[in-house]
Amino acid sequence: MDQKQIEEIVRSVMASMGESQPQAPAESAPACSAKQCAAPSAPSAAESCALDLGSAEAKAWVGVENPHRADVLAELRRSTAARVCTGRAGPRPRTLALLRFLADHSRSKDTVLKEVPEEWVKAQGLLEVRSEISDKNLYLTRPDMGRRLSQEAIDALKAQCVASPDVQVVISDGLSTDAITANYEEILPPLLSGLKQAGLKVGTPFFVRYGRVKIEDQIGEILGAKVVILLVGERPGLGQSESLSCYAVYSPRVATTVEADRTCISNIHQGGTPPVEAAAVIVDLAKRMLEQKASGINMTR
Repeated sequence: MDQKQIEEIVRSVMASMGESQPQAPAESAPACSAKQCAAPSAPSAAESCALDLGSAEAKAWVGVENPHRADVLAELRRSTAARVCTGRAGPRPRTLALLRFLADHSRSKDTVLKEVPEEWVKAQGLLEVRSEISDKNLYLTRPDMGRRLSQEAIDALKAQCVASPDVQVVISDGLSTDAITANYEEILPPLLSGLKQAGLKVGTPFFVRYGRVKIEDQIGEILGAKVVILLVGERPGLGQSESLSCYAVYSPRVATTVEADRTCISNIHQGGTPPVEAAAVIVDLAKRMLEQKASGINMTR
């Protein structure tokens, strides 16, 4: 069915609706007072969706009509990024609240589907390798392939990376492109600097495209690393697409390392754990792992 046929159907339906619903005589309309017939008040800028849905003003919007304590609601709204004080229109959400929900949902979807630009990786001076995944669609449908390096990646790591480091740092896009590009400059330089100041042998940092968490086990095995630190984009929340996670593991092995062997630091972003602060925590974590020769649930506090 082409566009012309669709338009014909729409016109015929609209015409039949017009015939079946004749207008009532003007004299049958009930009289109304001047107050009742007055034009409705113009909607606010927020309700007319004139605001940028990502702006600070839109995020601070309070949708509760005629609140008893407006100052309390405003303070509550400022204290959290959660969807509070949105108000209702009968059983339904207010227009702006619904549009912000849809906008945040779209933002989260976008960061999953976007690619980290190759130009960005080159600008950071990082070696780029890949898992067995060839594109984003395969990455989302075959997580098992994202846990293994391609043969080209294995050869590149053996040829270009420092062997047997104390700590190997790996960056991967994971499920959030924004998490990598937004936090990289504030977490990697202080992290590498802190590890070196601690007297540790640091491996060559590199970027893995389409990587899953377990890929760090194969990396550690190939390079003979004592500790592998993987910085990977978290699955985005609603409106929060810049959250980074750190997965650290001691002496990983593909065949024997399980999820309980990993130590995770999550929610690394400007609205959570600041990247610079996270870098210091990761350095301390790596030192304790090397001292205890353990990670995950095997570490003592």
